[in-house]
Amino acid sequence: MIAPLARRLAGLGLATALATGLLATPAIAPPVRAAAPDLTIASDARYDVQPEQLRVRVTLRLVLTNHLRDSVTRRYYFDRAFLAVLPNSSGFKFSWAGEGTPEVHVSKKTADYTLLRLDLGQRLFSGKSATYTLRFDLVDPGGEPTRDVRVGESLVSFPVWAFATDGTPGSTVKVVFPAGFQVDVDAGEIPEPATNADGQVIFQTRELARPLSFFAYLVGDRPGAYAERKVGSVVDGEPVELTIRAWPDDPSWADRVGGLVGRALPLLADLIGLGWPRIDGLVVQEAASRSTGGYAGLFDPIEGLVEVAYYADDSVVLHEAAHAWFNGSLLADRWANEAFASYYGLQAAGQLDVAGQGDELTPELMAAAIPLNAWGPIGRESSATEDYAYAAALALAREIALRSGPQMLQAIWADAAARVGAYQPPARPGATAPEPELVVEPPDWRGLLDLLEEHSAASFDDLWRRWVVRETDIPLLDARLEARSRYFEVARAAGDWRLPTPVRAALRAWRFETASDLLTSASEILAARAEIEAAAATSGLAPPPTLQTAFELPDGFSAAAQEASAERAAIKRYDTAAATRPTQPDALQRLGLWGATPDADLARARDLFAAGDLAGSSDAAGVAEAIWAGAEEVGRGRLVSIVALTLALLVAVALFVGWLRGRRGRRGPRPMPVPDLEGPNSYATLAATQDPSPPAMAGGGDEGHRGADQD
Repeated sequence: MIAPLARRLAGLGLATALATGLLATPAIAPPVRAAAPDLTIASDARYDVQPEQLRVRVTLRLVLTNHLRDSVTRRYYFDRAFLAVLPNSSGFKFSWAGEGTPEVHVSKKTADYTLLRLDLGQRLFSGKSATYTLRFDLVDPGGEPTRDVRVGESLVSFPVWAFATDGTPGSTVKVVFPAGFQVDVDAGEIPEPATNADGQVIFQTRELARPLSFFAYLVGDRPGAYAERKVGSVVDGEPVELTIRAWPDDPSWADRVGGLVGRALPLLADLIGLGWPRIDGLVVQEAASRSTGGYAGLFDPIEGLVEVAYYADDSVVLHEAAHAWFNGSLLADRWANEAFASYYGLQAAGQLDVAGQGDELTPELMAAAIPLNAWGPIGRESSATEDYAYAAALALAREIALRSGPQMLQAIWADAAARVGAYQPPARPGATAPEPELVVEPPDWRGLLDLLEEHSAASFDDLWRRWVVRETDIPLLDARLEARSRYFEVARAAGDWRLPTPVRAALRAWRFETASDLLTSASEILAARAEIEAAAATSGLAPPPTLQTAFELPDGFSAAAQEASAERAAIKRYDTAAATRPTQPDALQRLGLWGATPDADLARARDLFAAGDLAGSSDAAGVAEAIWAGAEEVGRGRLVSIVALTLALLVAVALFVGWLRGRRGRRGPRPMPVPDLEGPNSYATLAATQDPSPPAMAGGGDEGHRGADQD
């Protein structure tokens, strides 16, 4: 990456000057003199960016000064000097306006600098100064995208040094970019640029007090048309179109990145366990660090745009490809998305035989440690915090994967994608699984912890305390442990009764006080259930399903409490009715129960109770109770009625018989008519209605006429 490279160059960007003084007298061997303070060099350096020639031309105006003083016997001068310039420099030319021909030779080359020997062409005597011009080029060597110097029509990046002898102030640096470039200082410091009338972007320092401490790394890109190509990929059997946008002068980037992403997407889908998460494909675009905010890559999930810095290695490309899944739509928190994008990117790298190790925690990074929940949005944190958070997130993802296993992680991602939260209602034996309870948002750090422990017998609480939570979050974790313990205890007690949705919803939302109150109410209802079951068994009743139905309603158990109270009352009513049944009914009770069916009423009460009709059961039990309780009184009333009726019948019969006898005495014997036992003139009817005294005769009847004749 650019930033580490810049720091390395900053430590090595030291211009060195060495000078050798020679004695004026040829007979005496010349002693070797140090360059400073005897010989000093100050410079005005100008860097001209020339994209068409694929180079940066560096021109140094060097001022060399001999600070030695001649003695009576010796005269001091310098005829050569040594200067260190940037590595991989070339095309050296050395000149001045005086007599003689200066020359430049490469004395030494290393990966960090090129040491030049400057032959001055004429001796520089004591107290004298001379001005020379040194010109050389920084040429793009091609090759790795992370190379120090890149110069193309679309992108230019290179280090900038100042040149002087140690401790010599006064050097300056000027950098000139052609019109159309947007330039960022990727490392080091240099004053803000200005734009001249021709559109050139110009950086200019003042005189530097410490030139050898100066360093900058500049990256300029020229917005323009990308060279675009299409790359096909197949993910989970579905075609996915990739659009690769590279700078026209960087086809190797398009070849490398396009091919890698095309091969990686189906592999990532298999590792994550989810199909292609987008409706359309992806656009993968080459970028400078300016457009990626200083990051090696950025993913825009709305646009489906992946920006990958030109210098990014393959592991960064795979990380960004994994962001097609982990981008805020599957998991909510930044640390979780970065953690698993890194984890799966490295998993894919291993299977694709691509180099990549990921960010490793070091003591230096640990010095900037923060809870991952405190990791802010892109661009808000310091580079040290960012580096730590990326490394820590990857370390946490690895520990999670080790503890859960790949298949369990896939199940978690499937739930997260379908918005299925933790604490799902259990399936009843022999029944189809209930519809899952869904959540609105992707899981954050709380929902992810719940899903991990929903799918695993392992606990992940310790990982959250170590890596994720802030101090203010710890009480939530403590409350969660207590609430979960209570939840599973109550769920076991409930058996095949499902705790209602509000209980699980409160746990999913981490509203543990609400969950605790609901679980207390649930425990009270379950205790009532046990009491009702025991009482019903004693009474020979079958508990109805209505209490379970009310228990599972999402009303906070109010209906269940009312149902439990009603069931207790119905059982009590039934028991009271059953207790009134006479065990050995006497004659009066038997007479009172004649024709009544209290046992049938009590059986109906049992059936109605089992069906959940508690009011009907209580009414039926009340009927049975009333019959048994009033049997003796009813029997007594019936007995009195029977006796009275019997006496009345006897009296009626006697009166009737007497009347008949009286009629025979007055009229003589007459044939006795056959009695009408059923008609209105039956004896029974006559006995009940006949006046014992003979009626007074009035005119109009045959008997009356005959009676009158007899008189």
